[in-house]
Amino acid sequence: MRKFINFIVNSNFKNYIFILFLLFLYTVICAFSYVNAVSNDISNSVFRLHVIANSDSTEDQNLKYKVRDNVLEYMNSISNGVTSKEETIKIINEHKDDFYNIAINTIRENGFDYDVKINVGNFEFPTKNYGDISLPAGFYDALRIEIGEASGKNWWCVMFPPLCFVDVTSGVVDEESKELMQDNLTEEDYSIISDDSTEFKLKFKIIEILQNVNIFTAKLGN
Repeated sequence: MRKFINFIVNSNFKNYIFILFLLFLYTVICAFSYVNAVSNDISNSVFRLHVIANSDSTEDQNLKYKVRDNVLEYMNSISNGVTSKEETIKIINEHKDDFYNIAINTIRENGFDYDVKINVGNFEFPTKNYGDISLPAGFYDALRIEIGEASGKNWWCVMFPPLCFVDVTSGVVDEESKELMQDNLTEEDYSIISDDSTEFKLKFKIIEILQNVNIFTAKLGN
């Protein structure tokens, strides 16, 4: 026992512990740097849609989907040929009043008197799957539509590249949308959100975990 204690206090052992701690710290810093770089690349390449229902009642949830469908139908009509996120944001800002009118008219036509809020900004999103494309949790630029009290379940999608359409039940991402995503991401980043191999699934999971830590930390700071 005395020999073991002497070994513990030996300076060489302390050096080993210190080196291991530095290696651990370096690994953590590298992991966070990698996650931030990939997350920023993905976030900077997509523009999303976020629709929030008035409540979780069946009527309010159905209304949310009707607003969503009409907004997407209009977006598809004015964004044909768009090849960048910047173009998408420009179009949305130019037609922000139109989106408001579409949403409020849909609400009124269905017999409700809820107000609606339309905002373009940077918002928190959970991990979401779109066919064989998965986007990790994080903060993304988006068009947010809040119906009434906006206390019901959310609906998320991607307006650029267009991963959501009026026919959202198919769950299929067309090749043109995938090509737009590839054009706006590095090969590594695109593989992380689309490749089902063990290597990239592991990388995606690491990004997902650390991004959720970032989101939690951001909430604590608010």
